[in-house]
Amino acid sequence: MHSEKTIWITGASSGIGAETALQMAKQKVHILVTARSVDKLKALADKAKDLPGTITPAPCDVTDQKAITELYAKMEDEHGPIDVVLLNAGTYFGDSGTDFSADSFKKTFDINVNGVAHCLEPALKSFLERGKGHVAIVASVAGFRGLPKSVSYGPTKAALINLAEALYAELNPKGIKVQVINPGFIKTPLTDKNDFEMPMLMPVEDAAKALIKGLDSNAFEIFFPWPFVVLVKLIDMLPNKLYLWLVSKLER
Repeated sequence: MHSEKTIWITGASSGIGAETALQMAKQKVHILVTARSVDKLKALADKAKDLPGTITPAPCDVTDQKAITELYAKMEDEHGPIDVVLLNAGTYFGDSGTDFSADSFKKTFDINVNGVAHCLEPALKSFLERGKGHVAIVASVAGFRGLPKSVSYGPTKAALINLAEALYAELNPKGIKVQVINPGFIKTPLTDKNDFEMPMLMPVEDAAKALIKGLDSNAFEIFFPWPFVVLVKLIDMLPNKLYLWLVSKLER
């Protein structure tokens, strides 16, 4: 065994996935990191070579269900039972209703939702057999209610929040910890695509610290930066007529 705990992180080639893996490696844990880019995963592992923990590349495309299932079996065969699954892989297209694309919509769902499902199936099967495990799904505040320029991304994150709630209700009594992570704006390659002002943009290093702290807690929902997320939650409580009027004003 490489460590006291084994953690699997998807979407780990950059952004919050990579930073979380690096910060976790400061403890004596073993982190398996998945993404399509072999080179980026190897570079991430090299950064952790002098840390107490270890990072091992496990390259794969989350949209390939067969490959993910085979990868999970291989990881457990080589590294033992996985204790924590952090499903972070995702993409974002700043699409809108004025240039709606069914292809973009389907592609976003394939990565953000189906990719999570592909990872969940083998993980939950293993967890249920052992009667323990920890699943954390990265969604977003964009999944709370509909937002302009988020006609495919927002619905995928809403689906993940709903999924996490359903899983919690069924799996928590069986000893499996389920959490959902709803970040606000985090400084990553994905948010670098945005051409609009992002309130309370959070450095990825701080976001990773908040995420790890949340994983160690008993909270179902992990969110950060908390002032922004609380504000969004308050806005989301507005009646439909007022909420839709407000977001329409923001769009203009």
